[in-house]
Amino acid sequence: MSRGVEGRSLTSPQVIAAYTYCEAVTGQQARNFSYGMRLLPGPKRRAMHAIYALARRVDDIGDGDWDDARKAEQLLRTRGLLDELRAGEVDPDDTDPVKVALADACARFDIPIDAFDELIDGVEMDVRGAEYRTFEELRTYCRCVAGSIGRLSLGVFGCSDPKRGDEYADTLGLALQITNILRDVREDAANGRTYLPLEDLERFGCEAGFGGAAPAAGADFAGLVAFEVRRAQEFFDEGLRLLPMLDRRSRACVAAMSGIYHRLLERIAQDPTAVLRGRVSLPPWEKAYVAASGLVGGRAS
Repeated sequence: MSRGVEGRSLTSPQVIAAYTYCEAVTGQQARNFSYGMRLLPGPKRRAMHAIYALARRVDDIGDGDWDDARKAEQLLRTRGLLDELRAGEVDPDDTDPVKVALADACARFDIPIDAFDELIDGVEMDVRGAEYRTFEELRTYCRCVAGSIGRLSLGVFGCSDPKRGDEYADTLGLALQITNILRDVREDAANGRTYLPLEDLERFGCEAGFGGAAPAAGADFAGLVAFEVRRAQEFFDEGLRLLPMLDRRSRACVAAMSGIYHRLLERIAQDPTAVLRGRVSLPPWEKAYVAASGLVGGRAS
């Protein structure tokens, strides 16, 4: 649960400016998550913006144009930032707005900073060019890059059963990450990355990869997508057991974010080869509708 000071007024101009920066990053980059974050009360919303801003920084290091040595150096530097947060040694006048905002958020909420280390572990897998033979190997990666964000978020939301809540957050993260992997399968292939397990690719004759706008000859791409969609759906069903453990506004936030991804998964299931032709997405009005449904207690799907 929270530390009980989340309602404390923001008095430092530096902290206010830091949160404003993080909000801008979230608004520009978190096109799906931002709809859910808008449903949170101010202190929780600002803390989530700070969490997202650092997560975005870590992701950008992994996806950037630096060579691997420079990426490793920057990720190590980010671990040093986490050490400062753990030690409570961040100066409010620090010139890094993400660090300043997160330090304030950590003073208000029980944010498990160690989960950021897991996120960095996952990005380091990307930098090393890791491939995944089995789903269990992919699960480890997903836990790092997606489950970690769920656990960080629970530190802000609060949860009536933290142990089970962490487990459900991990599972919901799996559902969202598999949806991401399916959506980005061609874009990732263009960047030399394949996340779907090799055992699944072999099962459906898709070892040739996803470099074109149509499946390779002889590949059962529709079968592969249907298989992964069923797997993601099972994780959605399990992970959404988290919702009754949250307060109303936090529940609405999670319902909105997961609802948007669930609709995206449904779109992919309806037209599997669309992900080879371009990025599948939802229009803003539909995202807003899903978010509103979460606020009134429904689950739009």
